[in-house]
Amino acid sequence: MNPTMTKKLLLTLLAWSIALIVFFPIFWMVLTGFKTEGEAVATPPSLFFEPTLAGYHTVMARADYLKFALNSIVISFGSTLLALIVAIPAAYSMAFLPTKRTQGTLLWMLSTKMLPPVGVLMPVYLLFRDMGLLDSQLGLTIIYMLMNLPIVVWMLYTFFKDIPKDILEAGRMDGAGTLQEVFYLLLPLTLPGIASTGLLSVILSWNEAFWSLNLTTSDAAPLTAFIASFSSPEGLFWAKLSAASTLAIAPILIFGWMTQKQMVRGLTFGAVK
Repeated sequence: MNPTMTKKLLLTLLAWSIALIVFFPIFWMVLTGFKTEGEAVATPPSLFFEPTLAGYHTVMARADYLKFALNSIVISFGSTLLALIVAIPAAYSMAFLPTKRTQGTLLWMLSTKMLPPVGVLMPVYLLFRDMGLLDSQLGLTIIYMLMNLPIVVWMLYTFFKDIPKDILEAGRMDGAGTLQEVFYLLLPLTLPGIASTGLLSVILSWNEAFWSLNLTTSDAAPLTAFIASFSSPEGLFWAKLSAASTLAIAPILIFGWMTQKQMVRGLTFGAVK
C-alpha cells in the first residue's frame, strides 16, 4: 500500500473514531430510553435487553410534550429571526462602512459571550418581572436573541467582508440605494452564509437551558425545561430521563440532518477562513 493510501486510510479511521466518540453518548441515551429503570442502572450495563416503551408512556402521560416542543420552535426560530434582523444592518455597516471603532466594537461584542449568565441573572430577572416578561415566549425570544447576537454579527460580518466592494459600487452606479443594495445584491450573494448562521442560532437557542429554567415556569417553558422536570428529589430515573431527552433532541437532530448540506456550504463560504 502506497503512502497516500495509507494516509487516507488512517484519516478515515481517525474520523470514524472521533464520530463514534462524539455520538456514543447520544446512542446510549436513546438505548436507555427503551429500558426499564432496573435495566438502566444495572451494572455492568447490557446492550441486549427486551425493549419497552414504558418510559415514553410515562413521559407523555406526565407532561404535555407538544406544548414544550411548540414553545421551543417558536422561541428558537423567533429569536433567530430577530437576531438576523438586527445583525444584518450591523454587519453591513461594519463590513462596508468601517470606522476606527469597528474592530473594538466587534471585540467588545464577542467578549460578552465570556460573561457567565449567572452574573446578570438577578438584574435580568428583575427587569423581566417589572416588564411582565417572566414565563413568556416573548421574554425568552428576546433573551435568546441577545445571547446569540454577537455570534450572528461576527459570522455575517465575515461573510460580508468576502464580498468584493466593486459589486456594490456597480450597483450604486446603476442607481441602487442602500436598501436595494442590501436586498438585491448583498443578501443573494451571501445567502449560504446567512442560512448557516441562522441554523447555528436555532441550534444554540434550542439547546439553551440556563435562561429557560430561570425565567419560565410552565406557560413558556421549552424542551430544556421539559427534560429538567424529570429530575426529582427522589433521584434520577435514568430510563424516563433518557426518554424525555430523546424526545427533546429528536426534532433538532432531524432538522440538523436535513440542513447539514446548507450548514457545511455556508461555513465553507467564509466563516472558517
